[in-house]
Amino acid sequence: MSRRYDVPGGEVSRRTLLGAAALGCAGLASGCGSARAGDALRYWNLFGGGDGETMKAMLDVYRATHPGVELEDVTLEWGDRYYTKLAMAGAAERAPDVAVLHLGRLPAFAPGGLIDEMRPDLLRQVGIGPEHFPPGLWRRATHDGRLFAIPLDTHPFVQYYNTDVCRAAGLLDEQGRLRTLVGQDGVREALRAVRRVTGSTGLLLETTGDGVAPWRLFWSLYRQAGGELFTPDGARSALDERKTADVLAFVQGLHEEELATGEMDADGAIALFSSGRAGFFWYGEWEVQTFLTAQVNFGMTRFPGIFGPPLAEADSHAFVLPHRDRTEEDHLVVYDFIAALLRDSTRWAEGGHIPAYLPVTRSEAYARMQPQSEYRSVIDDVQLDPEVWFAGSGSRLWTELNAVLGPAMDGRVRVDRAVPQIRDVVEDLLATPNPTA
Repeated sequence: MSRRYDVPGGEVSRRTLLGAAALGCAGLASGCGSARAGDALRYWNLFGGGDGETMKAMLDVYRATHPGVELEDVTLEWGDRYYTKLAMAGAAERAPDVAVLHLGRLPAFAPGGLIDEMRPDLLRQVGIGPEHFPPGLWRRATHDGRLFAIPLDTHPFVQYYNTDVCRAAGLLDEQGRLRTLVGQDGVREALRAVRRVTGSTGLLLETTGDGVAPWRLFWSLYRQAGGELFTPDGARSALDERKTADVLAFVQGLHEEELATGEMDADGAIALFSSGRAGFFWYGEWEVQTFLTAQVNFGMTRFPGIFGPPLAEADSHAFVLPHRDRTEEDHLVVYDFIAALLRDSTRWAEGGHIPAYLPVTRSEAYARMQPQSEYRSVIDDVQLDPEVWFAGSGSRLWTELNAVLGPAMDGRVRVDRAVPQIRDVVEDLLATPNPTA
């Protein structure tokens, strides 16, 4: 039997403490402290680069409009290091008041008591309720019927296109926007037309390195085909090997026909698109400012429907309450902070993320934002990762499957050899206990 330790505001098991440590935490010195006094607020996030600068601007607005709250914000490195620190802080009752978590990571944090439940009654007092968010995102913010997160955005897999190249290829409509690409043949024909213009590159894809695109592309296409990876309870594999093979064969075929680049990492793909020498780039929407700065003539659309409806992989940055003791007043200060950032999320959308707060997403100010608003309809049917503890941004699911998916997509590994490897990865992960549950 697991021994439980009494802590203010709840219980955390010895297994959870050890499990958080097993994630490989390098220490808790950065950003950790004791319980706050008065109206102080400690906030952890993982936003670097352009996102980090945008978040700093939003926090400056909050400070200016809330002079009575002493806000301390800490930015930690994205990925496992961040989640390790967050898990250890919650397990040891040394957590910040509020933190950012990818919704795909919620199944790893909610069951073990590493984050605390939200108070819907108090959220109402600051004007936050389920009607303000897409139903799919709101559902993923819950665990066992209890609310554990408030979504800030969703960041989907999208399609970038070079308007000059696509115009020359005859792919734009009268308004200068890309005509909708439909089906495998429709995409192939568009890429052939673009390649005739560029003389070399049709589509840019990341297939190597430590990136994110192989999983994102696979999950988008596999979900379009109606594929499931796990049973509804997340306990067993539901991998459809035929659909998996079809998806990989399609992408590999693009490389074989030289419609897509060969082995390439994300930096190489981004640099090539920035140079204006490619027609299309399939990637996350967060590079929009990179291409605006490079003064590329480009547009963005939802990822095309190739195997079915235009579904796209996505995750969502969300606010959570790392485990610690809180009074009702503490909750209200945190919820008011979250509400302030949600209402300012038109600014957040500048980096490409789709605001989850519907009053912003449906606003005229956001509609005028180009090209960011062109793919906003995807927010209603984004495909988040399977609800298992080892999924979510930067997770073991991504890392271990990317090692197979990337080589299968660019032709380094045959499809018939890749599919059994994918099956083995899925089954091995299922056999691994959640260290924090």
